[in-house]
Amino acid sequence: MQHAETSSGGLLDKFYSFKVGPVPLPLYICFAIIIFAASYYGKLPKDMIGGFAVMLVMGILLGDMGLRIPILKDIGGPAILSIFIPSVLVYYSLLDGPAKEAIIHFTAGKNGGANFLYFYIACLVTGSILGMLRQVLIQGFLRMFIPLILGTVASCLVGTAVGTMLGHGLFETFFYIVVPIISGGVGEGILPLSAGYAEIQGTDPGRFIAMVAPAAMLGNVTAIICAGILKRYALKNPHQTGNGKLVRVGDDNLNLTKEEEPIDVTILGMGLLTACCFYLFGMLVNLVIPIPAPIIMILSAAIAKATGIMPKIAEKAAYQFYLFVSKNLTWALLVGVGVCYTPWKDVVAVIQPSYIITVVSTVLAMVGTGFFSAKFLNMYPVEAALVTGCHSGLGGTGDVAILSAAGRMELMPFAQISTRIGGAAVVVMAVILMRMFYAG
Repeated sequence: MQHAETSSGGLLDKFYSFKVGPVPLPLYICFAIIIFAASYYGKLPKDMIGGFAVMLVMGILLGDMGLRIPILKDIGGPAILSIFIPSVLVYYSLLDGPAKEAIIHFTAGKNGGANFLYFYIACLVTGSILGMLRQVLIQGFLRMFIPLILGTVASCLVGTAVGTMLGHGLFETFFYIVVPIISGGVGEGILPLSAGYAEIQGTDPGRFIAMVAPAAMLGNVTAIICAGILKRYALKNPHQTGNGKLVRVGDDNLNLTKEEEPIDVTILGMGLLTACCFYLFGMLVNLVIPIPAPIIMILSAAIAKATGIMPKIAEKAAYQFYLFVSKNLTWALLVGVGVCYTPWKDVVAVIQPSYIITVVSTVLAMVGTGFFSAKFLNMYPVEAALVTGCHSGLGGTGDVAILSAAGRMELMPFAQISTRIGGAAVVVMAVILMRMFYAG
């Protein structure tokens, strides 16, 4: 009898020890039932509580699955599942009603919503910059533009050549497939690009949005997979990666950050306040200087770090809050990205071999150029490839997905520069070229 009780207790212990992400399975099931019931009976609020509840319970499960599934786990599985499973569920109306509304309201910030996406990016950008070594920060910003420019040129040449050979035509391939991939996302890239195209051709911008958005989305998927492969490559070739450090600074044993320090919960509030104020400073400067607020936020944080004007305790607080956010909220955010910014119908619409090959060729040219040019610039190939590859992502959402798939969120400041400045330059270039060559 005693043996039976011991056996039963052992099975129960095993059941309780099994976890979904960091959460014990029985507790996870309990949480999921509560959230489902609240949504079903209309008691799930469209605010921070409701948004966090749904996105965390989905993100924890999908991220954990992505880490466990063979093959998929080596190509960015957690990011892929966290983005595309919710997108599929929304498409088939399996994720609808209060749950969907809570996610949209909390993530996208529309109609007075919380804008969790920009909160996440502000925390990562500020914390990662203030947690860097000063010499790494300065050298990184100075050197990253060379592989970025080379990668942009390479992706345009390779992508356009491949698409033309596969029958899409030179004009169509360049303007409607290649350029959207490297235009910097939806809000900063696709929308102004479509508006520019529409003005030149005298038609409705909506026509071009539907035409170019699928290329950008498929390019983002390709970049995520490349990031997962680079992560796997880095494990087998540790000399090719700085584990989140972009530039070699002579002493490779010098720590980029102080991640080994225990989290000091008494200063996390100061870290949160620091991130919010750097973003708000960007919004204020944007009133007088026509530069996007996120770019001003990055530059101001970089200047503060480079000049040493921030107190060390504030730098530590911002960095430790960044660690908390990146380690606990990434998969939840990607669920919101899938629901709000990744319509499944647009992804499905481009599933034809010639189109896919063109997009993949464009992204591979971008990533490959960053990787192979790194050794000439004293940069780490894996990190240089990732930063350059973020130019193929969907703006800030793409940066999060790509870097999370690679496990190198420390690169967020460089990724944002790559996406936003690189994307803006491509949009301006494309509109000028179309005005020159469009025959009507």
